[in-house]
Amino acid sequence: MAVRDPSLDTLLLLDGESFVADVDGKRWVKFVVKQVPVSPERPHGLDYSLTLHDEGGERLLGFDNAHGVREGSGPGARTRIEYDHKHTGKRVRFYVYADAATLLADFWTEVEAILQKRSTRS
Repeated sequence: MAVRDPSLDTLLLLDGESFVADVDGKRWVKFVVKQVPVSPERPHGLDYSLTLHDEGGERLLGFDNAHGVREGSGPGARTRIEYDHKHTGKRVRFYVYADAATLLADFWTEVEAILQKRSTRS
């Protein structure tokens, strides 16, 4: 019998929420989180999107499992398709989902790093 992730309820409560993410009010985060049947694409039973946006609505960061991401390309490349991944600008990288608390912590850590980097440019 699988053990229920105790941090899952916290993540699910964030569904549909948006928050201002910086003191200037220029950047914001949005959460979309739904419980879905367990499947090979979503073995944790979640369909999620955690995003950071700039004042124009452009996504700066996103953690989601909305589509598969393929590793490698070209002849001889390993083929691996994973659904859990993160977008940083135009880059897409695999993300290893451990549990809801770790997902939230990893997301907020990257949000803080992006906000810090952007505040030093201004």
